[in-house]
Amino acid sequence: MYPAVLALHSWSRWLVVIFGLIVLYRAFVGWQNRRPYLGADNGMAAAFVGSMHLQLLLGLILYFGLSPVAQQATQNMGAAMKNPELRFWGVEHIATMILAVIIAQVGRSLSKKALNPVSKHKKAFIWFAVALVLVLLMIPWGIWNPERPLFRI
Repeated sequence: MYPAVLALHSWSRWLVVIFGLIVLYRAFVGWQNRRPYLGADNGMAAAFVGSMHLQLLLGLILYFGLSPVAQQATQNMGAAMKNPELRFWGVEHIATMILAVIIAQVGRSLSKKALNPVSKHKKAFIWFAVALVLVLLMIPWGIWNPERPLFRI
């Protein structure tokens, strides 16, 4: 079961990135061009936040049940904090991703409640940009964090 959930978590990250880029583009163009907040804008925001929730669910299943790396990190947090790879998986990755999901959800709620379309776009852009930057920082590219395959089979 671990390989299947890990593969789903790995592949579904691209949904987050793709929906995130689309929603940022739509929000920025809507904000700058002062256009109405359309159903498609709302739908893309829902897809972005929904894909982030899916990622979080899969990540929590891995973290609390299936991942041997997470189990190793959580068994001895003191030792994990001294090991950059274990610290990344045991603390940094999960904490930052949970924060990113919270920020995206708050941004969605605030943008939906805004009274005028320009404000909706602006709030969506700012909050979703912060969330997506956090996500991009914590994807294991191998640049400043452990490298993992970008596409698992």
